[in-house]
Amino acid sequence: MNNLTDIRVLSKRQQQRRVMKLVQPIQLVVVLGIGLTLMGCGGGDDEGMARAQNTGRDFVVPTVFQAAGPDIASIQNTVEQYRIALKGNNNGNDGAHPDGRREINWDGGGVDTTTAPVTPFNTFLNTRGAQFTTPGTGLSQAPPSGGPQGGLATLFNNPTYGTIFSTLSPKRLFTPVDSNVTEALFFVPGSNGTLPAKVSGFGAVFTDVDLPDGSGPGDKNGNRPSSTRIECFATDGGLIFSSFVPASPGDGSLSFFGIVFSDARIARVRITSGDAAPGPNDDGIHDNVMMDDFLYGEPQPIQPIP
Repeated sequence: MNNLTDIRVLSKRQQQRRVMKLVQPIQLVVVLGIGLTLMGCGGGDDEGMARAQNTGRDFVVPTVFQAAGPDIASIQNTVEQYRIALKGNNNGNDGAHPDGRREINWDGGGVDTTTAPVTPFNTFLNTRGAQFTTPGTGLSQAPPSGGPQGGLATLFNNPTYGTIFSTLSPKRLFTPVDSNVTEALFFVPGSNGTLPAKVSGFGAVFTDVDLPDGSGPGDKNGNRPSSTRIECFATDGGLIFSSFVPASPGDGSLSFFGIVFSDARIARVRITSGDAAPGPNDDGIHDNVMMDDFLYGEPQPIQPIP
């Protein structure tokens, strides 16, 4: 594996060739940082990096940003470059804007409380135009450990969770309960979920992504598939992009993956975080993953506002 933190930008010709051949591995790598990214291997199976899906439409190439490593410094430059690519300001809790971005760090100003799992998770529905759901019991914000409720270690009754996860922005992480799937829908900020929206890009920070681990053939870890994936869907429900999130060995690592299109076209995002619902030990059988900061383009109305 190469020790790199990178931003991979795929040319249109390469993406078209990949779609025609039913996905091929990445051919072009542009390096804009220092750190660790574990590159995926494979010849067109489920383990290829940054695959475009043939959805029966002309494939539009997004710009891909990704990085992984043992600490914040490993991904910080790539996250900053991604913010620049989304263009404009962080619009915070403002009403609708014609451009810019929104960010969610789950920290509530630095609190360490663990929130009860709920779905849909509507905390940022009106203020930042995002709603999150899971097929599990609900979604929770929690520190790895500590706080009045004990954090992830208590939420999942697993003391190791207090030490194997880290944060980009302290103190809390975001996780589904009784599932490893989170879905995001977008709405015009200030509409309280009444005006569906689309965004130009979506990116997320993850902690302790271990797979793919680059191991060769073997009885236990050989050729294991990726554990964490982001899928983006258009307004008609069609899949327009799918890729696994880069991994880094060791506990407490951080990974970032984000894409940006030239215009707003993402209406829904599905995140698979880890290869199992949180609870078990993070070991050779399970790869447990938590989510940290989300960044996405300013939600734009799908239909013109009268």
